[in-house]
Amino acid sequence: MFKKLLLLLFTAHLSAQSIDIAETTIKVPMLGEESLYYGLAEGDQLIVNFNEINGKELKEFEITEYPSSSKFMDYKTTKLENKAITIAKSGIYKFRLYNSSLGQRICKLKLQRIPSDDKTRKFDTSVYWKTVNDTTYNTSQENYLVRRDTVFTTVTDQIAKVHSRGNLSDDNKTTFDFILPSNTVAWGYYIGVDQQGQKAYEDAVHFLSEAAGSVIPKTPINQIALGIFSSIPKLQSGEDIGFYITDTQNTEFLLKGQSFYPVKMGKVINDYSSMTTPLTGRYYVTLINDNAVMGVTVNVKIAAVSFNEVWGVREVRKMVVEGKKVPYLKN
Repeated sequence: MFKKLLLLLFTAHLSAQSIDIAETTIKVPMLGEESLYYGLAEGDQLIVNFNEINGKELKEFEITEYPSSSKFMDYKTTKLENKAITIAKSGIYKFRLYNSSLGQRICKLKLQRIPSDDKTRKFDTSVYWKTVNDTTYNTSQENYLVRRDTVFTTVTDQIAKVHSRGNLSDDNKTTFDFILPSNTVAWGYYIGVDQQGQKAYEDAVHFLSEAAGSVIPKTPINQIALGIFSSIPKLQSGEDIGFYITDTQNTEFLLKGQSFYPVKMGKVINDYSSMTTPLTGRYYVTLINDNAVMGVTVNVKIAAVSFNEVWGVREVRKMVVEGKKVPYLKN
């Protein structure tokens, strides 16, 4: 009887001195948790009353000083009655209810505070939230191009004899193939008939060798492949040749006298051009001499351009800015 009287007197004293913070019912989901945040003043006596309305255990009930300093922890609890905790430091406190079972828990929670003096009686226990930018730095590796080397490949450089149309022992057609190297980005050809065509090319070689301070390739066929202006004149007089650049199938059609589609064709004394398509595969040059009595020699040069890329790896530091919500008090 005496103990009950003391308990009633203590409860009445608490009621007279205490200030209600919260009185709420919380549903804690299975395998989940719920958290509440309140502010408390230094010297406060925090009074906690908690019970699970069905008398079932709650795995954890924890009070933490924000952000992570645990001040009270109770395991497998069904009830807390007038649990008093002294608050050593003003701040934000997190009340965490964790349920590890497969069924929900319905909990009643009542929080009160008894201020240490009149100065903190009007302490605002409400917690407010604001978004702040959180800046972090991530270091990652990335590939980067160290340099790109221009590579020239001589695909073919030959002199072909093409007999006259009236020659009885040999055909007046000459055909040979060439293969474009892998990674070709452009290619070019030069076709020159007899001495005039050969001399026009050699004059260009001499001209480029005399050029001072040039950083461009000094071989005419390489300049042609790059699409750079070459000093080779297009000849207007001399023996000419019909030329055709074709793929495998159209070469067969050409030689059988059927309709065909060339990559390039012409009837020239000399000719040159930069080509940006096609860039892969095997192709054929067919030379046809329609002169009835005169055979010709034809100089054919083909060069391809490709890029050899050298890559390196470097570390890159990147700034990451993310907005996050943080709690604060207005006291």
